This record gives sequence, C-alpha cells and structure tokens, in this order.
Amino acid sequence: EGPVSGPSAKRSDLAFTKRPGGPVIFWNITARCNLACTHCYLRSGPGRQREDELTTDEAIALIDDLVTADVPLLLFSGGEPLMREDFWDLIEHTRKCGLPAALSTNGTLITPRVAQRLRDTGIGYAGISLDGATAATHDAFRKAPGSFDRSVQALRNCIDAGLRCGVRFTVTKKNHSELGDLIALARILGVHRFCVYWLVPSGRGGDLHMDLQVAPGEVRAVLDLVYREATRTDPTAMEFLTVDAPQDGAYLLERLRADANPAYDQAYRLLTRMGGCSAGKRVANIDPSGNIYPCQFAQFDEFLVGNIRDRPFSSLWNDPGNRVLAAFRAGESDPGSQCGACGWQEVCDMGCRVRAYVQRGDLDGGDPLCLRPG
Repeated sequence: EGPVSGPSAKRSDLAFTKRPGGPVIFWNITARCNLACTHCYLRSGPGRQREDELTTDEAIALIDDLVTADVPLLLFSGGEPLMREDFWDLIEHTRKCGLPAALSTNGTLITPRVAQRLRDTGIGYAGISLDGATAATHDAFRKAPGSFDRSVQALRNCIDAGLRCGVRFTVTKKNHSELGDLIALARILGVHRFCVYWLVPSGRGGDLHMDLQVAPGEVRAVLDLVYREATRTDPTAMEFLTVDAPQDGAYLLERLRADANPAYDQAYRLLTRMGGCSAGKRVANIDPSGNIYPCQFAQFDEFLVGNIRDRPFSSLWNDPGNRVLAAFRAGESDPGSQCGACGWQEVCDMGCRVRAYVQRGDLDGGDPLCLRPG
C-alpha cells in the first residue's frame, strides 16, 4: 500500500489457486464525483453516474456475498463515495454484517458532522487524497479551486471525531518536489498514515502518464525521503506506505541493511509474506456496474473477471478456471530478463503488473519504475 536478501523465488513458487479467506475489496460504488482529477483511473467527474450502477438491493446483496467470501476489509471508493445517495444505507449494512470498512475519498464533503457519523457507523479509516503541499498544485490536479483547503479541513474533522485517517499522495513530475512539505503538514495535522502512490497508467492517468510519470532519479529521491521520514522518529507516530510498486520494498530493505537498522528483520518478514503485486490475489476491484477486476487499476476489457449480476463474487473469485485470475496469480519472468536475474523476487515479484502491461505490453514484463537494486 513497499522491504532484502534471501533466496530468489519464481512466480510459480508464489502462485496459488485459492488462499484462505478472501481479498481486500476496492469497491467503486459510484462514478459520480464533485471533482475531475487529472489522473483519475475511473474517469470520474460531475454528472458521470452510470445508468447501470448497482441498485441498492444489488449492493446490499453484494455486501452479504462478500461476507460469505470471508473478505477482511471493504474499502468504499468512487468517484466520490459520499455522493452516492444510499451511501449511509450501505455503510450501515456493512456494520451490521460485521465487515470491516474503510473509505477512500477526496475529503471535500467531510464536515465535522459527517466525520462523526463515519466513525459512529463503523468506518475504521478514511484515506484522503492530497496531491500537493499547496493549494495551487493540489487544486490544479483536482480541477477545483478551494479543494485543497476542504481536504485539509476534512483531515482535521476526522481527527477531531476520533476517526483514523491518512493522506494519499500520487507522485508525478508536477508534484514530487512538494512531498517533504506535505509530510511536514501531515505531521502537524496528526494524521495516522501517509501513503505514497505511484501513478498507474489507467483511466485519465493512462492518457497522461508519459507527461506525469517520474524518472528513475526522481523515484530514488522520493524513496530516500520516505525512508528518512519513516526512520527518523517513532514509527507509531505516523505510518508510511508506498503503494502499487512492490519493488520499493527491495530498495528500502537495502537502505535498512546498509544502516544496520534493527527493523530490517521485521521488515524482511513482512515484505516476503506479502510477496509482490496483490492484484488478483490479495485485492480485487468491483466497479459501479458490478464488474470485477484484479485491482482498481486493471479496469481494462481484457482483465474483466466477470460481473456480480451474472455470478456471485464468492464463486468467481475461487474459480481456478478463470483465465484472468490465473494470469495474475501465475506467470514467470524470463530467466535472462531484468526480473529473472534479480535476487529480490520474493519481495517484488515483478512489481505492478498493470504498469508492466501498459508500458511494456506484458504482465510479466517487470515494473518500469524498478530501480534494479541488484
């Protein structure tokens, strides 16, 4: 949401056909949004509600099926999830089912009252997107003047309500220089988590990824900054994660080992247990129309797993004959390739599969953002 030495492992060694328990679900409950962000993977925006969005009854039935599938966490996303008219009904049903829930939001609609209601109805965490440390940068990405101030206030409102919250920052060429200042702001606010996302070329982000994607030197600078920030103070004060780039773990482990950091062994165990890209294994996506994909960034026709209107998620997820899930759960790098010759596969396992597919034309092609630590 990315740290190694140790034996390398082929993807076939890490694959599985069925794992105990279900995946974390990223559920785009609506395509409607009050913003029109430059890099939105769902191409959401004002007036973008789909005619075939799941009805309330269908959404309730889906939640029941996710309980059957032993899903550990349901993340409500959008669009802007708070714009769906039955949002509170869905949250309340999730709570009654005992299914842990979280929220991915732009934060602009989270007033003090909404923050308190989110906490009272069982939302355990709210991730709020900030794409810069200044209003000028953030609002340019979000296409909405004033959105930065409202999102920052949303973080304050969540903290005041006792709701765990975090910042979600997508790194691009246009904002990476503001990361340090944004981390400083997050510390001042007292947020619980800081998530660094690397742009995945999907949706509008795919249209512009060549203009927005950072260069290797910029990736290294970002990771070095995250490492310094994560290790300079008590890690319980604010948790740091890098997302959609498992290869970050290898680079950060190299830093931990070089510094003889006592956290190395624990980080090594955690990252080898995670074992690379989660798409189609530990996470799944359901879009507003009930389509199922390996992850939220894999919303391409060729990666459609199925639709819940035709077959329950719990059945599709555990179908060993599903070709899309099989492709994401299996595969193996060429022994002579960058990934095949790397000793870090048990941590990285070829990185983000979608980024490799879009930029290299091959799910097993290796993540283009890899720094190849050796």
